[in-house]
Amino acid sequence: MNVPAVLDHRDLGRDMRIFDTSPLVGPGLPLWLPAGAAVRYELEQYAREVALRTGCEPVYSPVLGKRSLYERSGHWAKFADDMFPPMYLGGPQGASDIAPDGDADPLVLRPANCPHHAMIYASEPRSYRDLPVRYSELASMFRAERSGVLSGLSRVRQINLDDAHVFCRPDQVGAEVRTAVVAVLEVLDTLGIEVSYLRLSGRDDSGRWLGEPAQWAEAEDALRAVLDDVAAPAGLPWHAEAGEAAFYGPKIDVQVLDARGHEETLATVQLDFNQPERFDLTYVAASGERERVVMIHRGTVGAMERMVAFLLERHGGRLPFWLAPVQLCLLPVGDAAVDELAADLRSRGLRVRVERDGSLGNRIRLARQRRDALLGVLGTREAASGELAVTDPASGAKASVPFAELGDRLAEAARRRVPRVAL
Repeated sequence: MNVPAVLDHRDLGRDMRIFDTSPLVGPGLPLWLPAGAAVRYELEQYAREVALRTGCEPVYSPVLGKRSLYERSGHWAKFADDMFPPMYLGGPQGASDIAPDGDADPLVLRPANCPHHAMIYASEPRSYRDLPVRYSELASMFRAERSGVLSGLSRVRQINLDDAHVFCRPDQVGAEVRTAVVAVLEVLDTLGIEVSYLRLSGRDDSGRWLGEPAQWAEAEDALRAVLDDVAAPAGLPWHAEAGEAAFYGPKIDVQVLDARGHEETLATVQLDFNQPERFDLTYVAASGERERVVMIHRGTVGAMERMVAFLLERHGGRLPFWLAPVQLCLLPVGDAAVDELAADLRSRGLRVRVERDGSLGNRIRLARQRRDALLGVLGTREAASGELAVTDPASGAKASVPFAELGDRLAEAARRRVPRVAL
């Protein structure tokens, strides 16, 4: 069987002017060009919308933290080799591990956002009536990846993550996980990504797990109930894998196939018994006693860099209409005036490019190479009839669309986040 060739996202990124790199900026630190920024902006807006709709409150937190924060969270012990070196205020590190100004607790670029969100939760007392508490943030985190493994947008040193953390009572775990899984499935469907199956990763009989066995059993039962409730109606298979959980809690992974047919985890809903223990995150129960919260890591779009790389290859650069960097390329012929039409479309929030220079054939070729979503030719005949000759390069569909209808149709398609505009 012939497997169709997959266009590498780095080549697509170059053709579409999605991102670039600079030796002065450094490897693994991509520069988002306007076309790429448009795609990322739409993804971020969608992620924020879903987070708000599912009960999250937006927060902001710094990209730095003291090393002691990550020692407390456990990240320093586990990920120190993948973190950037500590930064000592006042000068380079001295032989005694104390900077010249005496600061023995240096700053570190964060490898994860959860410790900051844990500190936000801990900023005030909580009652059982206050829970669940849900925080969301589109935040940067950093990994000191070696140069040899860096690759375009798929492996970078600064990751911009759609990240959310839920703090809840044990009896709320099932409902919160269900909300998270349903949100992930909705987002992947909107992005045109087919889910292969769902996987529950739990504990086995080894002694490497944090937390009591009864706590794990209750949590895994809640996750199984969610999968039974969500997967079957969606026509998705799921299975459990004992011993594949993180040491700090069970999780649900959403598995997909990339453009090359390789299995990949594109989203995870992770329970965490570790952070609440390490940071003593509690609430006052109905009995008046302090109880430990359960922390849930969740997100929908995930890392912007990884998702854009995935989508570029999955769609061969022809992104869904609402994500396309250029949603309509206007191609005037002769003296046809397009500025008023372009201005009207832009006022509706549409991304419009006017391509004037060169022959019509060459301009169409350039627009196709950029993977512009729609092409609109406006010549003397079209101007006289008040219609634009619109072509969808992906499907080959063509139509003459009246100027009076064009803006409404395209704006509605973008608002509804449709994959293609019906011509």
